[in-house]
Amino acid sequence: MNIEHIAMYVRDLEAAKDFFVKYLGAASNSGYHNKNTDFRSYFLSFDSGARLEIMTRPEMADSHNDIARTGYIHIAFSLGSKEKVDELTARLKADGYEVLSGPRTTGDGYYESCIVGIEGNQIELTV
Repeated sequence: MNIEHIAMYVRDLEAAKDFFVKYLGAASNSGYHNKNTDFRSYFLSFDSGARLEIMTRPEMADSHNDIARTGYIHIAFSLGSKEKVDELTARLKADGYEVLSGPRTTGDGYYESCIVGIEGNQIELTV
């Protein structure tokens, strides 16, 4: 069994799409717009076959994105090497994104960094 896709609501759909395309190599479809509800979305595809659906609609409620909370916490992207983790972490930091940890080798053996990405959502970069 495979996870078909993961979805997340965002306020700024275009900025979210641009983030995943620019930094993580996503390819975007042309988008979807339901004119009756004003729901909009993009499917973003990654080289591995993984897909992320980003969505927005006018009546969304905001939730507080505490790092330590119940529910889904982060999405992890495997970049293929420690060097790529180091490079992308430095690039994101230089572009103003907050680095929460790393790059480092964790106690369970992962080489990773964690950043606060688009709209306060945590993104893990790993080998």
